[in-house]
Amino acid sequence: MTFSRLRAAAFVAILACFAGPALAAGDVAVEVRNESEPVLCAEKDNVTIKAISPDVRRFQIEAAHPAYIAGLVRDNWDADWANCDMKGDPSFAPPSPPRRTTFWETIDYWLVGYTFPTFWRPADTTFRVGDRVEKGLHLVQLWKLGKDKSYEVLVVYPQDGYWRARPLPPEHLGFSSYGSSFLFGPIEQDGRPVVNIREIEFDPKTLTFKLNFKDGSAGSLRLDSVDENRMVLDAVLDKPVTGGRAFVALRSMYVTEFNNDVARIAVREPGAKGWREEALMPFQGGKATDIWMGRTTHSRHNTSSPDMVFRHFAADPNPPPKPDKK
Repeated sequence: MTFSRLRAAAFVAILACFAGPALAAGDVAVEVRNESEPVLCAEKDNVTIKAISPDVRRFQIEAAHPAYIAGLVRDNWDADWANCDMKGDPSFAPPSPPRRTTFWETIDYWLVGYTFPTFWRPADTTFRVGDRVEKGLHLVQLWKLGKDKSYEVLVVYPQDGYWRARPLPPEHLGFSSYGSSFLFGPIEQDGRPVVNIREIEFDPKTLTFKLNFKDGSAGSLRLDSVDENRMVLDAVLDKPVTGGRAFVALRSMYVTEFNNDVARIAVREPGAKGWREEALMPFQGGKATDIWMGRTTHSRHNTSSPDMVFRHFAADPNPPPKPDKK
């Protein structure tokens, strides 16, 4: 089989996992906007894919292992600082010395927060778990117990609103990389795309992050499921994000086809008979009910990092009823 046919077969396998049934009655088509820019530095987020709609209140975010994960023998997650100049980046000292904070833990999960020596934005977002309140945290990690040990599966940077998600690693690797980040909520521009969060409250009973944004709106991210194949997050907004702003965005990096965290995009357009799939950087945007962003060939940067999917956009904030089991 030729390389092009192998690549096509891999992509068909990927979309088979995400296609699902025909569009539900409540599915909303969103505007997909590509604001990516070329760079030479592999540690700079130059990829920005935004979803925009004045109607969406609910949707799902999925992180799934790439189609080639079963055949991956060696991962590579080393940083690549070639052609990078970060001297002009802003830097703010934290309101307290660097520290590690454990908020909550059970046998299966635990939540840990960190303060760094410096960060690129002032640290004024509050993080709350029950009666425990912390201000100034730069990173919060959610860990999950796997078959043999615990793994970090979801992180949030409260001061700029960046999240990273990944499934549990495949058994033959024992580890998998983070790659792309996502933003959830009213996205604004402050040197780079950000979400300004006033407070995050974590509910251990439902594994839900409740967010109060600085513009007065609110939202939530609930961990629906996570296993060795994928993670699914349910996202809900208390009101649509209007004014032409995006409500969710992928942030990632692309230097070349062999040095990237994301290289391809596919959109499921309303009324189309199939997916439209192409290289991500020249993608011109469009309307879609499902958006897949990932890789079909190995990259030397974060080789095992997951594909990302935004899907099931709905104007109704309530989940659809589950079918009766008979």
